[in-house]
Amino acid sequence: MALDESQQSDPLVVIRNGKEIILQAFDWESHKHDWWINLDTKVPDIAKSGFTTAWLPPVCQSLAPEGYLPQNLYSLNSKYGSEDLLKALLNKMKQYKVRAMADIVINHRVGTTQGHGGMYNRYDGIPMSWDEHAITSCTGGRGNKSTGDNFNGVPNIDHTQSFVRKDLIDWMRWLRSSVGFQDFRFDFAKGYASKYVKEYIEGAEPIFAVGEYWDTCNYKGSNLDYNQDSHRQRIINWIDGAGQLSTAFDFTTKAVLQEAVKGEFWRLRDSKGKPPGVLGLWPSRAVTFIDNHDTGSTQAHWPFPSRHVMEGYAYILTHPGIPSVFFDHFYEWDNSMHDQIVKLIAIRRNQGIHSRSSIRILEAQPNLYAATIDEKVSVKIGDGSWSPAGKEWTLATSGHRYAVWQK
Repeated sequence: MALDESQQSDPLVVIRNGKEIILQAFDWESHKHDWWINLDTKVPDIAKSGFTTAWLPPVCQSLAPEGYLPQNLYSLNSKYGSEDLLKALLNKMKQYKVRAMADIVINHRVGTTQGHGGMYNRYDGIPMSWDEHAITSCTGGRGNKSTGDNFNGVPNIDHTQSFVRKDLIDWMRWLRSSVGFQDFRFDFAKGYASKYVKEYIEGAEPIFAVGEYWDTCNYKGSNLDYNQDSHRQRIINWIDGAGQLSTAFDFTTKAVLQEAVKGEFWRLRDSKGKPPGVLGLWPSRAVTFIDNHDTGSTQAHWPFPSRHVMEGYAYILTHPGIPSVFFDHFYEWDNSMHDQIVKLIAIRRNQGIHSRSSIRILEAQPNLYAATIDEKVSVKIGDGSWSPAGKEWTLATSGHRYAVWQK
């Protein structure tokens, strides 16, 4: 359901609704391919496939072509294309009722001129012309100590400064009101305290927000621990700190799921019988995903096993939480994967599955996982044989090592 603008002063309308399905609409190479023009041609298919929001790469002028080393935040000419092409794309998305998600890169900023200590930590000659006091003391500025982790090699923004926060809120409001973005994704959210994310969401009023709180999982040697409770709790603490106004990427579910599909499906039921990721504890705030531009694509820092990607989608697209599909899987791997994902999205929408849908995990053995969601959809993943009991169930779709039934 498309929400009209009047409903959108409440940042939780869309989170409560729980019907979001996200497309990450780029990968690490997209800047080489006239991206705004390229995406423009895909908007009708993105809408028809059932995505409610598309996450775009960082749109501002940046020292790195991918956009993650921003400098002039008010310049919308980037390696992805010109400001005019971006605005044409955003207009088209609006026509097709797909919201545009801006990638908010505000942990760090590349300076224009040398200042304190000979570092490039001043911003003379461009909008938001900060001096060294806008930069944390840990990264060569004259501001306060960072309230989070450092992103090395570049000046990190000091969010404790009220002039910095005011400027950033003004910029985010500009993205919302003038540029045409509706949703926000907060990059490197470990870099600054989550209370500032709360302030930014309250100030700029995105319709939907998600944070990238990417933390190391619990391992014994090189083996992933069965128990990831402390890992998911840290993500939950971040969401709480952000006033519960933002969702967060469910890195816990990604970690567990990509081990489970290798014949360790027992991992997908925690000690209390629930899903082991953030989606098992706070599904309305958990954005589930298989890969992104960092974990997959050409960076491949932590890729999902490629032969098992559809099993991953069978899990996240039938389960509670807010599923996110990666561009490469949807548009670049093969046509059959695109069509299989579209089928799973259609089942999710037709059956009314949402972020808080109930789940009963029925099997979690080495070679078999099975669950029923809202008593309307059943899913089986793995080599083991299983089907739901009862004549009212019909097979809705199936593929390599997965099957989905509906009532």
